[in-house]
Amino acid sequence: MRVRITLDQMEENVHFSRYAAGAFAAATLLGTANAHAQTAPAPAPAQSGEDITALRHDMESLRQEYESRIADLEARLARAEAAEGVQSATADQTAVAAPVDQSTAPMTTDVANNDAYSASPVSTAGPNSQSLYNPGMSVVLNGFLTAAHEDTGSERIAGVASGGEIENPPRGFSLGESEFGLSSNIDPYFYGFLVVALDNEGAANVEEAYIQTTSLPAGLTLTAGRFFSGIGYVNETHAHNWAFSDAALPYRAFLGSQLGDDGVQLTWLAPTDQFLLFGVEALRGEAYPAAGARNDGIGSYAAFVRTGNDIDVSNSYLASVSYLHTQAADRDTEGDLFSGHDDLVIGSLTYKWAPGGNRLNQNFTATGEVFFGNENGTLNGIPVDQDRFGWYVQGVYQFMPRWRVGLRYAALHSDDPGAALSGTVLDDLGINPYTATALLEWDASEFSRLRLQYSHDESGFDPNDILTMQYTVIYGLHGAHRY
Repeated sequence: MRVRITLDQMEENVHFSRYAAGAFAAATLLGTANAHAQTAPAPAPAQSGEDITALRHDMESLRQEYESRIADLEARLARAEAAEGVQSATADQTAVAAPVDQSTAPMTTDVANNDAYSASPVSTAGPNSQSLYNPGMSVVLNGFLTAAHEDTGSERIAGVASGGEIENPPRGFSLGESEFGLSSNIDPYFYGFLVVALDNEGAANVEEAYIQTTSLPAGLTLTAGRFFSGIGYVNETHAHNWAFSDAALPYRAFLGSQLGDDGVQLTWLAPTDQFLLFGVEALRGEAYPAAGARNDGIGSYAAFVRTGNDIDVSNSYLASVSYLHTQAADRDTEGDLFSGHDDLVIGSLTYKWAPGGNRLNQNFTATGEVFFGNENGTLNGIPVDQDRFGWYVQGVYQFMPRWRVGLRYAALHSDDPGAALSGTVLDDLGINPYTATALLEWDASEFSRLRLQYSHDESGFDPNDILTMQYTVIYGLHGAHRY
């Protein structure tokens, strides 16, 4: 009973401090206004052009001063509210800090705009500890209206034995892919995450389902289950948060748009001022470009390193190098069977700019990646040893609040597989695949987006022009995204 009284008193004190902070903010602003009113000179009967300019300058200075003070008071209030959660968690002795994805530790991301802001981990603890471990639920709806010169939905990429989901949405209206997500702290040691995706036909698929440690020492984090691999810049990002409506051409060709598989991932965040993250993965080897779960169900391996930092208050960057090794047993692409292994190296660089660090009104993001791959084995029993190369560069510019435009260009090249493989999926018929894409986007809020995208696609055997109108809405407790 004695403990309960102490907790009630603590809660009253915290709530009082919140109201006191509000009262202090109001008093400060009123006092400042009175001080300016007392010191401002009486207006002259007639004002010259120079006097009017001076008055406008004074008013702008006063407005900026008020906004600065309000921002400071809001930050202090946020710290007080965070302290309230920490105190409640300490009293109940059951609170768990929200898990921090160490691949994104320096940043959290606006859901709709894919913009990064500096942030610290936030405790999920609150006054009611009974709801602490209730899962956060979210839903993502992602619909399309597609118009195209040629049919869509069954695309091929010239010279590539592709797999996965490389097709564009079918012409006309389509639901696209919707997601239902659950996430929660499990106890002081683990965090759980589940995403079930519904395709255009309504078929359900477990897209991600994993547990992740929250309290390993020395900057280590272990993830186990089904998850998107950490290779490349975009692969970990869910499709609804891509900068464009579809994956860049090299991702479609070499990773089936996105590599997700069952396995384990271990990352280490170095204790340095420079963001530096190392990661390794062991995967089942069932997802493209692997197949057949070789080596008793451990058929793929991956490793990556990322580094980044702020250049100054307005500019930042993130760079990474990734390596993927996969094995395939009778991987089927339109009747052609491949057995062997794939090796893929990806180099990535992302640059972000926002004037004064404020991304709300104006910002620019540029990303470029290069892919070097080799496929070695047999196709329909015929030896194959083929080098492959791909790249893309894209830029997205938010020129005013809510409005963004973007451009992307991507290309591929594969070595000639030889006369013995003429007419197979590895025969590009002299085509050098490329795509050029432009978009216009309106973000109604951080939870809803409308997008218009045009693509000229010469990656297959029939060039196509594709116009896509897309809506994306998110509701529920949806976590932040990566830098």
